[in-house]
Amino acid sequence: MDTTLLAALADPARWRLVSLLAERPRPVGVLARLADARQPQTTKHLQTLERAGVVTSRRVGQRRLYSLRPGPLRELADALTGLADTADRPGGLQEVYDRHAAGLDAERQAAERPGWADGRSFGFRRSLAGSPEQVWRHLTEPALLARWWTPDDLRVSELVFQARPGGRIVLEYRDIEDTEGSDAVAGRAEGVVEEACLQERLGYRMSTLLPDGGLAFTAHIAFALSPADSGTDTQLDAHWRITDSAIESADFIAGIEIGFGQSLDKLAAALTADDQ
Repeated sequence: MDTTLLAALADPARWRLVSLLAERPRPVGVLARLADARQPQTTKHLQTLERAGVVTSRRVGQRRLYSLRPGPLRELADALTGLADTADRPGGLQEVYDRHAAGLDAERQAAERPGWADGRSFGFRRSLAGSPEQVWRHLTEPALLARWWTPDDLRVSELVFQARPGGRIVLEYRDIEDTEGSDAVAGRAEGVVEEACLQERLGYRMSTLLPDGGLAFTAHIAFALSPADSGTDTQLDAHWRITDSAIESADFIAGIEIGFGQSLDKLAAALTADDQ
């Protein structure tokens, strides 16, 4: 899009002239009077609009008439409508952002004292393509975990996962487009594996950290795997339980349901892709 037109229309005086010319072509003297402006200023504004391609002029007898070219305005309107439609598409990231914002306000109001979210739980269930062995690998192998273990707008930037009781866990993530580490870390969590029953149960606790390194909250996460009715797929049940919640944890806890739900959707997509 040519930003010259946007810059020309941004001035209130020029916008007033465009509005007047939308009604009918007019000479500069009439435009200056109707816009309550001086004629030299009006002439300069019209020249700017002409250079932007939205106004044209021609001499008719002894007068120079200025008229509006609707084409560039329609092109601009189409471009702006396209931007709005992109942001407003159903299921898009803007919709997710707005849903998170609504939940964020509620959680911030509830976070009045330490421990405010302790005992809160979240449940998730997915039917996944692939055997329990395949799903287990995606839950425990760092190279496969990195494919899905963040929401849609984030990427894994550091990952340690030792799939044995007492094993260490580190998960750090950044904006998906922050490939050079130019922005702040979006989140970091550290934890330990508590249970690892091969292809059946996996449990660990993860402590999400605040930007200053303090504890935001601890999530106790348990996965249960079982063969689905189809015989070829796997049912995955995940359960979160919150403890140690600091007042400052509201922003993180507000995103659990949406964010981990997106992560599991990515896991499902990764398994489906591997199965094809």
